[in-house]
Amino acid sequence: MKKLLALSAGALLLWQAAAAQQKLVADKIIGVVGDKIILKSDMDGAMADQARNSPDGTVSPQAACTTMEMLISQKVMVLQAERDSLPVSDGDVEAQMENRIRYFEQLYGSKEKMKEITGYSVYQLRERFRTPIKEGLLAQAMRNKVVENVKVTPSEVKRYFDAIPKDSLHFYESELEIGQLVLIPKATREMDNYAIERLQDFKKRVVNKESDFGSLAILYSEDPGVKENKGIYVMNRSDKQWDADFMAAAFRLKEGEISSPVKSQFGYHLIQMIKRSGDNVTVQHILLKAAVTKADLAGATAKLDSIRTLILNNKITFPEAVAKFSDSKSAKFDGGMLQSKTGEGTLLTIDQLDDPSERDIVMMLDTLKPGHMSAPVAFTDESGATGVRIVYLKTRTQPHRENLTDDYSRIQQRTLDIKRAEAINKWLIEKIPTFYVHVDDDYKNCTHISQWMSSLAKQ
Repeated sequence: MKKLLALSAGALLLWQAAAAQQKLVADKIIGVVGDKIILKSDMDGAMADQARNSPDGTVSPQAACTTMEMLISQKVMVLQAERDSLPVSDGDVEAQMENRIRYFEQLYGSKEKMKEITGYSVYQLRERFRTPIKEGLLAQAMRNKVVENVKVTPSEVKRYFDAIPKDSLHFYESELEIGQLVLIPKATREMDNYAIERLQDFKKRVVNKESDFGSLAILYSEDPGVKENKGIYVMNRSDKQWDADFMAAAFRLKEGEISSPVKSQFGYHLIQMIKRSGDNVTVQHILLKAAVTKADLAGATAKLDSIRTLILNNKITFPEAVAKFSDSKSAKFDGGMLQSKTGEGTLLTIDQLDDPSERDIVMMLDTLKPGHMSAPVAFTDESGATGVRIVYLKTRTQPHRENLTDDYSRIQQRTLDIKRAEAINKWLIEKIPTFYVHVDDDYKNCTHISQWMSSLAKQ
């Protein structure tokens, strides 16, 4: 049900909560830097985060080494920042803490629901994560100090570029910047009530032993995964991918209990608790969506056409219109611009438009010119909801081999990143011998750790 109930791919706070729970059960020290320790759960959490953020869900063979190197360097930077009394105040820590708390309150809808799902109150979260946040700010302050004077000149950029074998130069397909302004028509109260009444009838039939819950799920559920799994899912309290309302309702149930109809961003659910085991539960659900009528869709289309006219007449800009009118949950973070799946920001290639909700955009690109918008078009979003949108083609580049004229900023940034990394590694080689450092044998042969430990041995 990942597609059905996906909500957040980068919920750091929940990962930290899960890691904290693991530490209370069992853990292993795999590194010591000064008076600070590195735990196996720190490594596992960072590796899991990398896997979640990678396109294919895997990590490179060198990931364990690079992660350990990052954790060690972070501790050294924290310790040196404390030595140098770098200015990270309690106010800075509290400000970042409040920003995170507000983000997750918004994500889950309320403090109460956040506690219900994570198992922590706002007070407990603040206490648990105050030290990690402060250390993160100290390390960042130290890192900024180390690289603040690192610059690259045009000649260095050219020298770096000229050293790249010509047959290894990256070939860029045509790249696009695409925006969308989305309206999702709301179903009428009558359609909402109809879906709720059907689920209530299903519950009654199961309770009266007239029907089997699993059979009803197969026959009637609108969950796309029901054919494969009969609507059965295993969830952990610290999982990130589930809709907050669905998850909160599921964890309130006792084994064998069936919920009343539960509303989520995807529709209405009937949830049966099959099994509970600590923070893990197995549930089965039936999803029904309140139907959107042709009249509802026509009303949203007319509204969106009026918004488009305002943009065309320069009464409002596209970003302003997205901020004011869009129903897309991600609009407040991305301004309505589709994001590259390879970390290139808003620059993407046509082959990246592979989500079912994006494929019809490809058909529009032949007729759209840079700076132009489509007429309102109906579509189905990633949750299966029917919506209407206008598509805005901001820019389009021509296919080309990487060169200094078209790609200078990219090449400059890579050159700068390399020079900064060299500066940080040189700094670490100088500073590490001034601290006590112990590393688990599994990581002593990692390239940078080996260099660092050699410099430590010479002291």
